[in-house]
Amino acid sequence: MSAVMRPLPRAMLIDMDDTILSAYGRPEIAWNTIANEFAEELAPLPPAQVATAVLAFARNFWANAEAAWRMKLAEARHLTVKGGFAALAAAGHRALPDDLAIRLADRFTAYREEEMFVFPGAHEAIDRLKALGIKLALVTNGAADMQRAKVERFELAHRFHHIQIEGEHGFGKPEERAYLHAMEALGVTAKDTWMIGDNLEWEVVTPQRLGIYAIWMDVHGDGLPEGSTVKPDRIIRSLTELVPDQP
Repeated sequence: MSAVMRPLPRAMLIDMDDTILSAYGRPEIAWNTIANEFAEELAPLPPAQVATAVLAFARNFWANAEAAWRMKLAEARHLTVKGGFAALAAAGHRALPDDLAIRLADRFTAYREEEMFVFPGAHEAIDRLKALGIKLALVTNGAADMQRAKVERFELAHRFHHIQIEGEHGFGKPEERAYLHAMEALGVTAKDTWMIGDNLEWEVVTPQRLGIYAIWMDVHGDGLPEGSTVKPDRIIRSLTELVPDQP
């Protein structure tokens, strides 16, 4: 989607995971990597088959999960790996033990932490937008300790006028008050605000309903999911695309 030249807003609400940080994208690659590390213990099941079963269970779980599970990510992963193992056993494959499920899930969690990084140019783009006088809020879902640790680790705190973590505030996207609270903290209204993030429901559908200009982050260039009825106001692959060209 070509970007129509639009004046910069007074404020931006920016998501963190898979918008500023490479965090949870491409789970199929991560699950395959971890399953391969456990290949001997999974035998005779091929690691790829185990990864596929776990990923399928996890996607279904998260599609229907209550928001409270976002506060218990490690526990949710224990559950999803056990679920994937159970699906394999139900299909007539070897029954894999729960202790292996827990170790595999915990290794996945550690691997995700190890592999996280700031997308190239993201810090610089945020700093430039702030220097241009735009009010910035970081609006992220997830547990307080885990998300706050990322804010510190990746040097984000000083870059934003307002940091809003679901676990610290007691509410998160796509609850309308998550966006309303962030705008109130910045002293702006919906017509003055852009929302930027990778989740179509959280960063496009609800913000648009509130009158916010919604920008979808498609970092891998995959395009909208087939059959999607969501229409972002703009699609970008990097925060650097929001920064106006220097005169």
